[in-house]
Amino acid sequence: MKRTGAQIVWEMLKREGVEVVFGFPGGAIMPTYDAREAYGMRHVLVRHEQGAAHAADAYARVSGRVGVVLVTSGPGATNLVTGIANAMMDSAPMVCITGQVPTSLVGSDAFQETDITGITLPITKHNYLVTSVDELASVIHEAFYIARSGRPGPVLIDLPKDVQLASTEFVPPEAEVVLPGYRPVGLGEACDVQTAADLINAAQRPLILAGHGVLMSEGTGILREFAEKAQVPVSLTLLGKGGFPESHPLALGMMGMHGEAFVNLAIQNADLLLAFGMRFDDRVTGRLCDYAPKAKKIHVDLDAAELNKVVPVDVAIHGDLPQVLGQLLPLIERSDRTEWLEQLAAWRADTQDRDILSRPADDRLIGPQVVNAIWEATGGNALVVTDVGQHQMWAAQYYRYDLSHPLITSGGLGTMGFGLPAAVGAQIARPDQEVWAIVGDGGFQMTAQELGTVIQEQLPLRIAIVNNSYLGMVRQWQEMFFDERYESTLLVNPDFVLLGQAYGIRSWRATNMQEARQAISEAREHDGPSLIEFQVVQKGEEGNVYPMVPSGAALDEMLRRPSGDCGQ
Repeated sequence: MKRTGAQIVWEMLKREGVEVVFGFPGGAIMPTYDAREAYGMRHVLVRHEQGAAHAADAYARVSGRVGVVLVTSGPGATNLVTGIANAMMDSAPMVCITGQVPTSLVGSDAFQETDITGITLPITKHNYLVTSVDELASVIHEAFYIARSGRPGPVLIDLPKDVQLASTEFVPPEAEVVLPGYRPVGLGEACDVQTAADLINAAQRPLILAGHGVLMSEGTGILREFAEKAQVPVSLTLLGKGGFPESHPLALGMMGMHGEAFVNLAIQNADLLLAFGMRFDDRVTGRLCDYAPKAKKIHVDLDAAELNKVVPVDVAIHGDLPQVLGQLLPLIERSDRTEWLEQLAAWRADTQDRDILSRPADDRLIGPQVVNAIWEATGGNALVVTDVGQHQMWAAQYYRYDLSHPLITSGGLGTMGFGLPAAVGAQIARPDQEVWAIVGDGGFQMTAQELGTVIQEQLPLRIAIVNNSYLGMVRQWQEMFFDERYESTLLVNPDFVLLGQAYGIRSWRATNMQEARQAISEAREHDGPSLIEFQVVQKGEEGNVYPMVPSGAALDEMLRRPSGDCGQ
C-alpha cells in the first residue's frame, strides 16, 4: 500500500465521498494533478482560482457535501482569498488544497511562494501546512471533519511539492476524529430551553427570525412544525431564504435593510423575537440601540461566539437548531395568536396595494419586472444564484422561494463576482434542476471568464444580466446621500449578447417586457446554456431598491418609494 503524497490526496478524497473538484493547475501542485486520472475524479477547470472557490462554496450549499478546491502556490493560492472569506462568512463547508514550494525552500521567498496559511488564518476554521507525507492522510480526514461539523466553514491544506512526491505506507485513518478542544454541541441546556419555552408561551406578539443556520442544519421541517404549533410567524434573513416556504400562511418575508416594510414594522412592535440560526447582522438590525425595543429575545445558535455578540438577549441557547427545536416542541403550548396575525395582515395589505409591479407596462424595463417574469416562467421551481447589488435585492424581494436551498447568494461578505461561478457549482450539484444566474452588469464582468467553464462543462445554465450601465447599488447611495454625484459608477459595457455568442452561448437582448418574456421562454426551451441581457432603467425612483433602511437608521425609519410603493 505504498502511496505518494499525490496519490494519498485522491485516495482520501474518494474516502470522504468527494465526486468533483474545482481547480486550476500550476507548478507546485502538478504532482497531485498528474495522479488524478488514475482515480477517475471529476475535475472542473475554472478560468480563475476565485471562480473555483465560489463554485465549491455554492456546490457545498446545494449538495450538502464539502466543496473541494485544488490550486497551485503563490498567486494561485492568494486568488482564493476572497472566495475563502466568502465561505467563512456564509458558513459554507469547503476544503482548499494549495500547492506550496518544497519544504526546503519554505521561508526563502522562492518563486511563487506565499505564506497562505498565515494569510488565511483569520478566514478559515483551521488550516495546515503539511511537512511530512506520513501525516497527510490524517490531516485530510481532520480537515473534512472540521469543515462540515459544528458551524460549517472553510479549511485550507497547504501541501509542499516534495511532500506530494514523497512515498509512505498508506494506512487509512480511524473513522472517528478526536480533536482536543473542538467539540461541536447538540442539545441546549435544559434550564435555558425551559426558560425559552416559558417566554414563548407567555408572548402575545412573537416573531421567528430564521437565518442560514436553518438550511445548513437541515432544520426546515422541524422549524415549520414548531411555527405551526406555536402559531408564530416567520421572517427570513437573506441567506435564510428557503428555510421556511414563502407560500405558507405564517411566512412574512425578508427583514432588514431591504426587507419587507411591514416585517420591519412588526419587529419593532414584537414582544418576543426568536432568532434561529442567524447572526444579528447589521443589515438586519439597523441602529442597534433602537432595535426591537419592545421585545425580549431568544437566540439559538451553534456558534457560541455569536451569542450576545451583537444583540444582548434574554435567553442564549448554544446548540444545534433542530435538536433544540426538538427539545422545545413538547414544552410549547398550542396558542391562539389571531389578534397578532390580523395586525400583521393589515400591515402587509397596507404595503401590497402599492406594489411597483402593478404599474402600467410601457416600453421601459425595470429590475423587479425582470425577476418577477423569471419567477412566473419557472413557477418558482428554479434554483436562483445571484451576484451582489440591486439585482440581488430584487431577486430576494420578487422571487418567491419554497424550495430548500433555492437562493444561493453572497450574504456576509457581499462579493461582487460571486454569481456566475457560484451558478456553475450549483448546476453541477443539481444537474437536472433549472438554475438561473441573476447577475448585474458590474459583478458579472468580474468573473465573466467563467463562461468558458460553462461551455467546457456543457452546463444548461441560464444567465440573466440586469444591465443598467452603472454600479447600481453604489449609484443609488450616491443619488440618495451624495447629492447625485455619480463618482466612478458609470460603466462602459461590452455588447453582452456578442460576448455570449463569442463563447458559443445562445444569447438574447430585451428592452421591454414583451421582449423579456419572449427571451425567457426561448432560453428555457433551449437545451444548452443561454444568456439574456435585460437593459433596465438606469437610475431614478424606478431604478432603485425600496424600501431602504439608511445606514445608521432604525428599522422603522425606512425610505419608501416616493410614489408610495414600498417595494413589495
